[in-house]
Amino acid sequence: MKIKICGIKNKEILQHACELGVDFAGFIIADESPRKISEEFLLSLVDFNFLNTKPVFVFVNPSVEMVNKIINLIPASILQFHGDETDQFCNQFNHPYWKSIPVKDSSSLNSINNFASAHGFLLETFSSTSYGGTGQVFDWSLLKNLSLEDRFILAGGINQENIKDAISMNPWCIDVNSGVESKLANKDKALMSDILEVFHDG
Repeated sequence: MKIKICGIKNKEILQHACELGVDFAGFIIADESPRKISEEFLLSLVDFNFLNTKPVFVFVNPSVEMVNKIINLIPASILQFHGDETDQFCNQFNHPYWKSIPVKDSSSLNSINNFASAHGFLLETFSSTSYGGTGQVFDWSLLKNLSLEDRFILAGGINQENIKDAISMNPWCIDVNSGVESKLANKDKALMSDILEVFHDG
């Protein structure tokens, strides 16, 4: 099982995540997110040593130019699409991508079938007002028929208190964002270390 810390926007936190052995580090490109990275931070990633951590860039209905810019700057990245993108749009870049699936009820999971070319599916809490980042947990019992082979990434409100329950769902990867923040959009090194410890003891 893998773990991703998403919403990283400064080098010190990123360095800590890589040293902790986090599998994926997520960087948000979407304008409306309080965790959106700066242009300066993005350019600093070009020669950054990620160790064994893979960078993941999170988009919401991006332009083709924006996605290509990221691929050209950081070829080893994974693309993560959170908006109304189609499989055709996501697949045109010939690059590994994950698609977010907002989960409202059991029928929400049927959307997975619309993205045959996706390398993973990030399952998060449905919101009528935003594309993810709610910090809320959805009904994980809806996932009982999914397996690791489905490469699903469990997201939404995961923190130190509930990560063991998240692990029991047997996802391919667990995505942690607000659960390691001391305040909105500010990652906390101690909280990151603590949740990794629980994850590895899992």
